[in-house]
Amino acid sequence: MGFRLNFKWLSFEGIDMAIDLGTTNTLIYTLKDGIVLDEDSMIALREDTGDFVAVGKDVKKMLGRTPDNVRIVRPMEDGVIADFKAVEKMLRCFIQKVQKKKLFIKPRVIVAVPSGITPVEKRAIINSIEESGAREVYLIFEPIAAAVGIGLPVTDPSGNIIIDIGGGTTEIAVIAMSGIVNKVSIKIAGNELDDAIQIYLYDRYNLAVGQVTAENIKETIGSASLSDKIEEMEIRGRDMVTGLPTTVKVNSEEIREAMKEPLGLMNNAIKKTLSETPPELASDIVDKGLILTGGGSLLSGIDKMISESTNLYVKISDDPLENVVKGAGIILGDIGGYRELLVNPD
Repeated sequence: MGFRLNFKWLSFEGIDMAIDLGTTNTLIYTLKDGIVLDEDSMIALREDTGDFVAVGKDVKKMLGRTPDNVRIVRPMEDGVIADFKAVEKMLRCFIQKVQKKKLFIKPRVIVAVPSGITPVEKRAIINSIEESGAREVYLIFEPIAAAVGIGLPVTDPSGNIIIDIGGGTTEIAVIAMSGIVNKVSIKIAGNELDDAIQIYLYDRYNLAVGQVTAENIKETIGSASLSDKIEEMEIRGRDMVTGLPTTVKVNSEEIREAMKEPLGLMNNAIKKTLSETPPELASDIVDKGLILTGGGSLLSGIDKMISESTNLYVKISDDPLENVVKGAGIILGDIGGYRELLVNPD
């Protein structure tokens, strides 16, 4: 009596995907299912062997709690690869999660990258994606992808300005006729706001807190502009004088003051971009205003702060966390039609 192999659970069709490979989070989008993965951009490895322990959200739960033989790595720094081997392992895990039982055919992949990326950094990203299992790799600048994801007419001669505030970089780009006419990319974004909060608590209260706590403070009571209502929050950390766990109470005005310097640098970058924009496009921007996207745009009052600084209308996009990966997915669905938007890999 023979037997028959059941191949119903197998698929020989690869899943093409768009990847927003961010400093803080990695999102993957497929044409069939939309966003299929949203994970923290981090991986835990064994210190002695380099073997994989955990990836993504599972690693975030481990922050500050790992034994000496486990090392947590954020392989992306300021939007580009800081640890080539770690990002390759991380991406391989993510892509395998998406591919699941899809066999034999490697996917086509489009990756959103910062507009200030260097040729060396481009090649590092392409190599990492290829080593992670892709057969073709395309690059798209994050502001362009975000504009497509928002639904802006990027091929028109009329100008639009996108401000993409991520975890590691803030990208300000004036877009017209399928390209970036003027841009400023700075390595000041959400992570620097978290760092500023940690520094403030250390200086003001001799209190040491972790990155997860600082991020939670920012999201809970953080604000970029003055508010009529002052909110308070109890913070737990370690007293640097006694070395013992302790609790302090801080308010939203203190946290706004703590973030004042990095927010000021963002404001200066926006004004620099506007001051260098051609007059005709500047006229378009006056009519349309500025569009904020990225996780940093969710900081309370940041639209008001930028509006007061520039005297322009500022709007936060719908689904700012997803605009970049959705736009990259739309471009992936019609590579031929959007080819002029792609980044030259050389």
